[in-house]
Amino acid sequence: MRLITLFAILSLFLSTVQAHAGDLPRWELGLGVAGLSIPDYRGSDQRRGYVLPLPYIQYRGDVFRIDREGAHGKLFTSERVKLEVSLAAGPPAKSDRSDARAGMPNLDPTVEAGPSLQLFLARNETRDRVWSVQLPLRAAAATDLRHVRHIGWVFSPNLNFDALNVRGGWDVAAAVGPIYATEDYHDYYYEVAPAFATATRPAYDARAGYSGSRFTLTASRRYPRFWVGAFARYDNLSGAVFADSPLVKKKDSFMAGAGIAWILATSH
Repeated sequence: MRLITLFAILSLFLSTVQAHAGDLPRWELGLGVAGLSIPDYRGSDQRRGYVLPLPYIQYRGDVFRIDREGAHGKLFTSERVKLEVSLAAGPPAKSDRSDARAGMPNLDPTVEAGPSLQLFLARNETRDRVWSVQLPLRAAAATDLRHVRHIGWVFSPNLNFDALNVRGGWDVAAAVGPIYATEDYHDYYYEVAPAFATATRPAYDARAGYSGSRFTLTASRRYPRFWVGAFARYDNLSGAVFADSPLVKKKDSFMAGAGIAWILATSH
């Protein structure tokens, strides 16, 4: 359980901070450290800080890749459209450390997988300033390695702006958009079953639909012998279909992280 917890937290960091290939080796291996500050879940008023080892793995294959955008495989690409399979993960939350969820089951780490369609809207002549729309649809599952539970689907369309080689080599990106999810997904985080209802935490059954909006800023840079990256993410739950859940203590949520990794080996 400890290993999958570390994996989920690191995957959150790695899938948020992006890097772009450019003229880089086919594969790279390295090791570093990452620090994150994240809420227990979207809508929680309690948060945790983590300092963790950061594995640096890059594989830039023609079809399958492992990079700062996670692990993904290209299904189709053209000048205007790219279709790929992508993976993501989310961190756990222990209920004995959460006032809102006291006495309820823990939230296990989650993994997500599904197709992601990217539509390119505009590029400059050097293709280092890119506007695009991304349409990821992922199936989500919660697992403690002993059991796996399907918890629904998530759809998070977003408008992206990528700027490469800013001020001598920084890659900067911004993304904003709404999130939609099925009832099972919302229930996993925000449902209060009658067995766990209290005088201050009434029973609650979430609905499918709008899950709030998200704005993410990222920056990363690869130096000859090391890589650095950072991200900040803001979630707004105003208008979300579960906003009246007794487990929602805040209508906004903020997380941030930064990391550095030393490159130890490359393909050339």
